[in-house]
Amino acid sequence: MSAPQPSQPPQSAPTSALSPVVPPVLAEVVRSGFVEGRHRGDLVVLAADGAVELALGEVTAPVFPRSANKPMQAAGVLRAGLDLAGERLALAAASHSGESFHRDLVRKMLDEYGLDPAQLQCPADLPLDPEERDIYLASGAVADPITMNCSGKHTAMLAVCAQRGWPLETYLDPEHPLQRIIHRVVEDAAGEPVAAVGTDGCGAPLMAISLVGLARAFRTFAGAEPGTPERRVADAMRAHPEYVAGTRRPDTWLMREVPGTLSKMGAEAVQAVALPDGRALAFKVEDGATRALGPVLARALTLLGVEGPVVDRIGRAPLLGGGREVGEIRAAF
Repeated sequence: MSAPQPSQPPQSAPTSALSPVVPPVLAEVVRSGFVEGRHRGDLVVLAADGAVELALGEVTAPVFPRSANKPMQAAGVLRAGLDLAGERLALAAASHSGESFHRDLVRKMLDEYGLDPAQLQCPADLPLDPEERDIYLASGAVADPITMNCSGKHTAMLAVCAQRGWPLETYLDPEHPLQRIIHRVVEDAAGEPVAAVGTDGCGAPLMAISLVGLARAFRTFAGAEPGTPERRVADAMRAHPEYVAGTRRPDTWLMREVPGTLSKMGAEAVQAVALPDGRALAFKVEDGATRALGPVLARALTLLGVEGPVVDRIGRAPLLGGGREVGEIRAAF
């Protein structure tokens, strides 16, 4: 009788790209002088020549950059042939707050390309910005795909498909001609192969790359030759940051107040930034806690020599007790 064979995991068993090594602490939660929690993660800083200047944790393992991939998706739309510029191109790379000017421009773009809002395959949602969400709900409005933070990206994807005669119903299929172009843009910008393809929260294909690759991609976009898709996206984002994020968002503040900076966050506490001199950074907080994102970003910017009120504003994350400030979330590196 043959020896029993070890059982195989089911085909649907989840896999993980997370390093078995415990990541370093990037942020501490301090209440009344007592450290009550910690957020771990991985962070990389690139020097002006693109070399790794600082690596905290495992920065070469693949991660899902989530919406930090949007500049590359927007460049893919341009590479596919859509002629976008200005606020429209910035919105194509956006995780917008759902403010009225975001929603109005999405509707206008849909009209310009003869598209119906029903063709958007991003899910219905409420405004991402809490203040705008309150205003929106008070008006009697309900969740809508146009309000979803990725609606600008989806509109641009549909528009180029309509222009090229590509199928609209399957524009989110990873094998769709548009998504194959975007896949190549990601690999070209990151300087490494895509390690995995998943599905983002908006339904679009999501390409996994390393934090080094993500920082390298932002550095590539910020310093690309004028007129290239990469530089066109970077220039639109930097010129119209309120369309990339919103009026009350750190990406907007940073790109508005530090000229030449390219900045984009992603869900699960991912952030990438490139400075005009070629330096760049990328990080991911392991537990996805966005409350740690600002303090970690502010500290990383300080290490890059970026100073000023905007850095302090981004890094401020107070904790409340009884309605008053009793502590903070602070960087730990």
